[in-house]
Amino acid sequence: MLPREQYESFEKQMLCEHACLSSQSRGRLRDEDKCGLRTDFQRDRDRILHCNAFRRLIHKTQVFLSPAGDHYRTRLTHTLEVSQIARTIARSLRLNEDLTEAIAVGHDLGHTPFGHAGERMLNQLCPDGFHHYEQSMRVVDILEKDGEGLNLTYEVRDGILKHTNQIAETLEGYVVRYADVIAYINHDIEDAVRGEIICEEDIPDSITNVLGHSKSARITTLVTSLVENGIVYCGDSEDETLKGHKYTIKMSDEIDNAYKALHRFMFDSVYTNPKCKSEESKAQDMIAYLYDYYVNHLEKLPAMYMNLAYHYGIDRAVCDYISGMTDSFAIQTFKELFIPMSWNIY
Repeated sequence: MLPREQYESFEKQMLCEHACLSSQSRGRLRDEDKCGLRTDFQRDRDRILHCNAFRRLIHKTQVFLSPAGDHYRTRLTHTLEVSQIARTIARSLRLNEDLTEAIAVGHDLGHTPFGHAGERMLNQLCPDGFHHYEQSMRVVDILEKDGEGLNLTYEVRDGILKHTNQIAETLEGYVVRYADVIAYINHDIEDAVRGEIICEEDIPDSITNVLGHSKSARITTLVTSLVENGIVYCGDSEDETLKGHKYTIKMSDEIDNAYKALHRFMFDSVYTNPKCKSEESKAQDMIAYLYDYYVNHLEKLPAMYMNLAYHYGIDRAVCDYISGMTDSFAIQTFKELFIPMSWNIY
């Protein structure tokens, strides 16, 4: 047996009955030969890790715009933290860890420069709207490899698309959705404390007494609750978001209520705090200027994006180009286009 076939056999023996087996994937957009060494989901993970969009995440905002310190999260460190948490949950529930990891490392590929501030501005400007999870799909399907796309499996693409406000068709995709929020809330707390936006003591006792008094304790509590509750039947649920799904994962009611309260606390105290959002309007103005410039100067786009404009329309191609920029590249491009250069006279 090939190494891939051996591992596919291992999955059938070791994973739980609700796991998505790599040998039973619904396939790719374009058929291709199997790899002798890796399963389809392992190949997807590797393709994402080696793509340009993944590397650019290191210079994209998580919460704080272009932070000066070395220890603040970026979109890349957030992605790695989501992957670690998701893998822990998947392994503990005997779900497919490779599928979970592939979804996790690809879930934010479509994020704009300047975080959600950039996303909101492009959503206002583009006639068809803009959402980072949909853009992540364009990245893996169309934009990577000079317009060829990564040709990922159906299950990875589904998990990437639905990680924000829909329920993925696989439990592995649902795991990533939970891991994403667990990661960003707790790590954003740490960054906000470092930035002197809040201090640990500001978090209400009603939350910390349930979840824990440190980042590590809270993550452990949330992950442990998901694992201990396990995979539960939801076929008769009246929850509209779960319609069409037979099984789900969830926390205990006590942990879930504290988790939601922590989420509200972060939105009130950090995500909408004027101190850490004071520069957002400037970032959004830059996005707006760049968007208007390229819509009216299509010839200034790289050749690939001019071709995309022909197939998908000018607005979508401009969104593709701007959303792929890092914070620093967007700032430098803005300077070159709109800030007068100094004369050097000797």
